[in-house]
Amino acid sequence: MDKIQEKVERSAGFYDKYLNFDYQLSDFGFQKIKSFFKGDVALEIGPANGYMTKSLVNEFKELHLLEASEDLLNQIPDYKNVVKYHSMIEDFQTELQFDTIIMSHVLEHIADPVKALKRIYQLLKPEGVFVVSVPNAKSIHRLVAVQMGLLTGEYELNDRDHQLGHYRVYDQQILKSHLLEAGFKIAHSGGYFLKPLSNGQIEEYWSQEMIQGFSKVGELFQDNCAEIFAVCSK
Repeated sequence: MDKIQEKVERSAGFYDKYLNFDYQLSDFGFQKIKSFFKGDVALEIGPANGYMTKSLVNEFKELHLLEASEDLLNQIPDYKNVVKYHSMIEDFQTELQFDTIIMSHVLEHIADPVKALKRIYQLLKPEGVFVVSVPNAKSIHRLVAVQMGLLTGEYELNDRDHQLGHYRVYDQQILKSHLLEAGFKIAHSGGYFLKPLSNGQIEEYWSQEMIQGFSKVGELFQDNCAEIFAVCSK
């Protein structure tokens, strides 16, 4: 096993410790991006333990899953319309092209994101759509952490980033520059969930009413939401 694969498998263990709010944030992301889906055949890159997959299986006739961690891939149920592949995106070989490609919380894990995005470009059908989402360096909770002295800057990797195996934290400008360099056209971009505190603090102290409220108000402050996304075409 090479060093990159070892890093993938080591960080994969963090998903076993996910908080309920992590999954709720994934639900918010799914609701935000699903209106952009196209066609019958989709590829989900980096499904981890398959939390979003359980929603995606109802959106497409065929759903292909590409996951670099064999342990995480094995945790995903064998849905009747799902095909699984154990591979990194850079090494993935197939003759297929896809109507929709979804990649949520993966790009920040990749050492050479533009190389990976160029491979995704090849996998997308000419009229297809690629939807990518990443954590936001400009999220309110990170900006507050800088002011508190917990981070030296919003792009610094915190303990959670290191546990998850992140190489970087994105903002809209960095995300767009990587997508454009890979050849994509950006049709739409935005953010979801205004997050002033850490995941653990939200999990411990917030009510569902507060969580829903900050989800809705995130529509007004998308550049400073916890998550940002882009919808791309060829």
